[in-house]
Amino acid sequence: MTAHDQINILKAALGEGSAPSSDFDLNPDVVLPAGRKLRPAGVLAAFQVGSQGLDLILTKRSSRLKHHPGQIAFPGGKVDEGDADVIAAALREADEEIGLHPNNVEVLGKLPGHETVTGFDVTPVIGLVKANFDPVPEPGEVDEVFTVPFTHIANSDLFSVQYRRWQGRRRHYYTVPFGPYYIWGATARILRGLADRIVE
Repeated sequence: MTAHDQINILKAALGEGSAPSSDFDLNPDVVLPAGRKLRPAGVLAAFQVGSQGLDLILTKRSSRLKHHPGQIAFPGGKVDEGDADVIAAALREADEEIGLHPNNVEVLGKLPGHETVTGFDVTPVIGLVKANFDPVPEPGEVDEVFTVPFTHIANSDLFSVQYRRWQGRRRHYYTVPFGPYYIWGATARILRGLADRIVE
């Protein structure tokens, strides 16, 4: 399958409807407070053409960060006052975190929002890198930038459900490991939602 084929598959997947997702999807016993206010955020799921098709760009967060140190994540963050919308926030953060300039990204669309345990309503923005670029990790936020083949994250059979103890109870979550990278939590849940759209 060529990168062109995969781009068409992505575009078709974005046309499919689906409900918002949550870090609590696999934990139905968790009762979320009514009227809770979530902070808007945007993340960029950027695909670039590689040697064998599309590759998804992910980051390994700095081990020095206070929140989620060392975890695998999309470039992105909360919407700032100067951002026009969540897409602008995702593009700005990708520029700041890995040096991917907004002009080098073709935005293909968005996935439904994802609620995190940290109180964010995260909108995944799907983009295509127009031209080759050399990632420049922001040292304070990113330890490493790496890529995962489209064929890996598009295969729902490669996802599994695991659990950890969190706040005194079992918390189940999706994982989709790739080589030395343990992709889990919100990142894996968002990717699982994309994989489900591709399967359907």
